[in-house]
Amino acid sequence: MDVPASGGEDSRQWSWSPRGALTDPETDRSLRALRAKWRTASLAAGWRFPSDWALPEVDAVCAAAIRGGGTEIPLAGLARARAATGAGLAEVLNDLAAFCAVLDDPAAEDGFVSPDVDAIPARLLRVTALAWADVAMDQLAHLEVVDSLTGLPTAAYLRTRLREIYRQAQLAGRSVSEDHTLLVVNLDLSTLAGWQRVTGTILFGEALRAVLDGGETVASLGPSTLVAVLPKDGQITSKAIGLRRALHERLSVDDQLDDLGGPRIRLVRLPSSHEAACELLYRLART
Repeated sequence: MDVPASGGEDSRQWSWSPRGALTDPETDRSLRALRAKWRTASLAAGWRFPSDWALPEVDAVCAAAIRGGGTEIPLAGLARARAATGAGLAEVLNDLAAFCAVLDDPAAEDGFVSPDVDAIPARLLRVTALAWADVAMDQLAHLEVVDSLTGLPTAAYLRTRLREIYRQAQLAGRSVSEDHTLLVVNLDLSTLAGWQRVTGTILFGEALRAVLDGGETVASLGPSTLVAVLPKDGQITSKAIGLRRALHERLSVDDQLDDLGGPRIRLVRLPSSHEAACELLYRLART
């Protein structure tokens, strides 16, 4: 199942980044090719949210496969990362099946293969499922309120804050949408890999914190989606413009980050009930 290292033992000097990605130019090209085929196969197998597929842990798995070493440890790391971003076990296993199918059929240059969850080697299925379950169960017991990369509150905090806003509106006899709106910011990081994706996520959160520093409720819904509950105080347009400018200034320092294109910034009307608002947040997090 693992891809053998090409060329045998030679004089090439290998180096590793902190995430385990190979930095040798030739191998880096192989890594990118494997990642592209895997992504194509995973999307074809039913991965529903393309912008959330490319995580730094994906590169670690590809690097291990290219080196011909065991992939169990990096796959476990990827499963944990997938669980942390809200991916379900069925999605994670379909993604794993796509990876295995790509390795089993190297002639499929375009990544169009036939993934089969039942064909996943038992050892890979076991470590992936257990790693995913570890994080999923831990999330049930310990809901984190701050995202480690963006430094922003998580969806769990936002749901609690929205409950307070809806309760206040009810006591005042008003609709939440009369006084507040939801600012949704999407930045497609799917073309980035490794530390560049991590850097993009960090800068994404930093820009939001810099612009919305007046007590607004802000949160991270995932690696590609940040939101803010804004009061309808006549400043919404200027804040959106300021956020777009702040993101451009931060991302323009790196050529690949600058090539991402502008963020998608939109206003979304808050629904009439807190339950409906929570459902809205879930949809926004996975689109």
